[in-house]
Amino acid sequence: MRVAAIDFETANEQRSSPCAIGVAWLEDGLVVDVTTHLIRPPEMRFSRFNIAIHGITPDDVENAPAFPEIMEILGPRLRGATVIAHNAAFDMSVLRSTCDVYDLDYPDVSYLCTMKAAQTALPDTANAKLNTLCAHFGIPLKHHDAGSDAEGCARLSLELARAVDQQCITRAAPLWGLAPGRLWGRSYTPCTGGTRRLRRRSASSC
Repeated sequence: MRVAAIDFETANEQRSSPCAIGVAWLEDGLVVDVTTHLIRPPEMRFSRFNIAIHGITPDDVENAPAFPEIMEILGPRLRGATVIAHNAAFDMSVLRSTCDVYDLDYPDVSYLCTMKAAQTALPDTANAKLNTLCAHFGIPLKHHDAGSDAEGCARLSLELARAVDQQCITRAAPLWGLAPGRLWGRSYTPCTGGTRRLRRRSASSC
């Protein structure tokens, strides 16, 4: 099963203002590809707060493709994949809100949250932030760079899965009591759970 880890950066406080997306692709327990796409937001309004976080400015995205063009590239590849994100509630809301602005159907995907997984799998860590968890596992990270965050999420998912003797997060999720969310049409269900006591099973591939 193909897994795509995604990370959005936004131009301002609106969830419908993506200015970058990173995607890291996993196959057979390996990160096989990482891509980053700058996005021209629907409104070219950037807040100082957001610029201070990710460093992307209006000049950087002035000639970048708009979100529908990005989805023409990513949509076919996402079809049939499981999407993962760290704090998936945020990234999925960016995806849904921006699709709504452009009157696009949501991509038909299931998704899982590595933050929820980590909160169950690693209850003794200081917090479940991506940079904290990547540091815990020695995963290189340039935080708030969309491509680096997506790859960090992907590699974190592998570490979490290996901790319960699985090759990928899709197999490990039931051990954490984690139920995938789903997007389709103009509807969605959230990723839920993540509080079940861990039980080890024999390793199996995705």
